[in-house]
Amino acid sequence: MMVKVAELSTFDMAEALQSEQDIMDYLNLVLEENDPAELAHALGVIARAKGMTQIARDAGIGREALYRALRPDASPRFDTINRVVHAIGLKLAIVQDGHAL
Repeated sequence: MMVKVAELSTFDMAEALQSEQDIMDYLNLVLEENDPAELAHALGVIARAKGMTQIARDAGIGREALYRALRPDASPRFDTINRVVHAIGLKLAIVQDGHAL
């Protein structure tokens, strides 16, 4: 039996993030890409998975402002990224990447 592309369901990464470990793994993969726009998008996906309204409230950012800050083509300020990361229950950390200091 052949399946038509139009019959396939749309993949939503937010639905695939079932645990805190899934979220951490996803964020770590995105951070390896070193792409600020992709990081903003990933944080938006995670915020949707956890509940955008609650993340906005916990981050102290208006819901609509959070949507704008985390759209795929956005370049949010570090403060916004940090507040959202804390709101989703994580923290940013610095680790050595294998290069000598």
